[in-house]
Amino acid sequence: MAVGALALAGCAPGGSGPAPTNSTAVSTELTTEDVELTIADETGFPLTDDLTAEFTKQHPNITFNVTRDTFQNLTANAPKLLAADTPPDLIRLPTIGDTVKDGLLANLDPYFDAYGWDTWSPAQLAPLRVNEDNVRGSGSLYQLGLGYSVTGIYMNTKLADQLGIDAPPTTLAELEEDFATAKAAGVLPIMAGDKDGVVNFVVQAAMNQYGDRQEMADWIFNVPDATYDTPGNVEGADLVRKWADAGYFPTDINAIDYPSFVTRFQEGEGLFTFNGNWAAADTQAKMGDDVQFFLVPPVEDGGDHVAMGAANSFSVAAGSKHLNEIVYFLNWIHTDPKARQIVTDVTGASPGGDPSLPLPEVAPGSLIENALAMSAQINEENGQVDFMANATAGIYAGAIIPESQLLVTSKITGQEFVTAVQDFYAQELAG
Repeated sequence: MAVGALALAGCAPGGSGPAPTNSTAVSTELTTEDVELTIADETGFPLTDDLTAEFTKQHPNITFNVTRDTFQNLTANAPKLLAADTPPDLIRLPTIGDTVKDGLLANLDPYFDAYGWDTWSPAQLAPLRVNEDNVRGSGSLYQLGLGYSVTGIYMNTKLADQLGIDAPPTTLAELEEDFATAKAAGVLPIMAGDKDGVVNFVVQAAMNQYGDRQEMADWIFNVPDATYDTPGNVEGADLVRKWADAGYFPTDINAIDYPSFVTRFQEGEGLFTFNGNWAAADTQAKMGDDVQFFLVPPVEDGGDHVAMGAANSFSVAAGSKHLNEIVYFLNWIHTDPKARQIVTDVTGASPGGDPSLPLPEVAPGSLIENALAMSAQINEENGQVDFMANATAGIYAGAIIPESQLLVTSKITGQEFVTAVQDFYAQELAG
């Protein structure tokens, strides 16, 4: 059906944001004309390739051009890409920054109404909203997820058996004991890399166990007066410095990028690695039954868990010439059975959408089944928090990567790390 509303790009209804840069009559009916849609995605994540191939199979008149760049480059260059005369129709956008305020993103509220997305989980959609004060967590909808993630720890059970470790640790202290056991036996305790900043899966995981989840969420969402410089964050960063001092990371950690540390772990290097459910399917394929996936353990036995998790967030460019077509594709990802199955098969993530829809089928006892259970547990314990790299457009490349490279090589303290990141954050928000 055609809906006689307008999709206003970059301006919340009744808000004081910039004037819309593009508008179109909203339609939930897919065009029969030949259309090529462009998607800007990050490297190392094949989900968009599989989804676009299936969509074109079902709708041959719609084809795609998917371009890729590293996470840090895509994050830093997103405003420039979105402001171009021919922006990508859809862009992987982990950090909204000023893109809403600057009128670069399409406001999806009219499509929310047209497609009936009010049946979807409000909690999953909340981080994808931006209010009139440019604060995430409420307001109009500017993003959707291609899967909804949860992070944890992968354990090489073959190595664990050799070390006499018969189960995943249930407390942070037990995890440290396992690190020490591995180190004493000549086994690398933590496979990680920080050439592109991904050791921060480890850094934030440590912070999450000591800090306040809501304080971290407020800081990431740019709530006024929120700060990163909290006792819990300092304690977590100090713990990572302690692990660096003990030699628990690879000696070449700052030369290892994300694909390399994943491959090295899958090939048997390292007892543990910190990563997300998006790696579950590939890790299972490479390691078979020699791997487990579990939530980062809390400080106290029996305590609630906290884990990074977020939508694999994508935004529609305000300047897209194909608003109806690209949003149709986004809705299809959440509602079509084959698309939902692809999301789970490739990423191990929940496909989101209406919770009354059937869940994709997964192999009993698989890492993906476990990842879905982990997501459910985190939701039940209200322990999900976004990734700190998503706090501002420049913070990942400008502060988190260079400062964490110093932290994991024992060159700065936890307090110095936290102070530097907060200083950069404050300066960026101040313009």
